[in-house]
Amino acid sequence: MAKNALQAQLLKAGLVDAKKAKKINQQQQHAIKTGNTDDEVKKALAQAQTEKLARDQALNKERQQALEEKSSAANIRQMLIQHQIQGTAGEVSYQFIDAGKIKKIYVTQEIYNQIVLGRIAIARLDEQYPLLPRILADKIAERAPEVIIIRNDKTAATQATDEEDPYAAYVIPDDLMW
Repeated sequence: MAKNALQAQLLKAGLVDAKKAKKINQQQQHAIKTGNTDDEVKKALAQAQTEKLARDQALNKERQQALEEKSSAANIRQMLIQHQIQGTAGEVSYQFIDAGKIKKIYVTQEIYNQIVLGRIAIARLDEQYPLLPRILADKIAERAPEVIIIRNDKTAATQATDEEDPYAAYVIPDDLMW
């Protein structure tokens, strides 16, 4: 009837009936015949552990990358705040496009000329537009190109003209004031 002592005690106590004990014995015999033993359970457990370890490593890598991006953004923000050119407010307006909208800042004539020549760049910091030296703007643009709005090239002022162009003799200034 009952193969082991625990089953015999459960049957005697009335906690398990004879049909259930017989069914459990049949399941155990079937598991032994089909080879579904502890080795397969151990293999499945080891595979589950390796899959969990791989998921944990991928999640940890994503978290580390997000932390590095956040740190880099904070570092760029700090550089913008610390190294922006002070005392640039003036009466001359410089217009530029930011996110499809025309923006305007008022600067001195000297600063305006330096922006046009490419010596000073304009960056975006929240709702403000700090002015930065070209060297610093180049370093920031390597890390986060979306922060730098205006960084005029020195070669843009000396564009090559087409020989067949009838208006080639007429130079159009890029700092035209309206």
